Amino acid sequence: MRVGSLTTHILDTARGCPGAGIAISLFRIEDGRRLALGRCTSNRDGRCDAPLLEGPSLAQGIYELDFAVADYFRAAGVALPQPPFLDVVTLRFGIADADAHYHVPLLVSPWSYSTYRGS
Repeated sequence: MRVGSLTTHILDTARGCPGAGIAISLFRIEDGRRLALGRCTSNRDGRCDAPLLEGPSLAQGIYELDFAVADYFRAAGVALPQPPFLDVVTLRFGIADADAHYHVPLLVSPWSYSTYRGS
């Protein structure tokens, strides 16, 4: 029996290193509302220490991850305009198979970001 899980990983593409110390919030979207499911702060490898969701907590549906990237870049000494071009990056994605592993990486700089379904 497979157990589904949701993980993430942040890479700072401007400085060429993992995005350590980034506050991450997870939400489930239901009936147009954002329901808070949890928070973590990325470790020195740019990952959460445990899956954001796994097992029976992971259900089919629409989710959002919020990454507080402006706070991260400011703490790293990067000069940002006020307001910053990117403050909180929100990724909305769907989980179709609750028994699968979903990895949602974020590659980010103060001026751009990208994501994909990782492995």
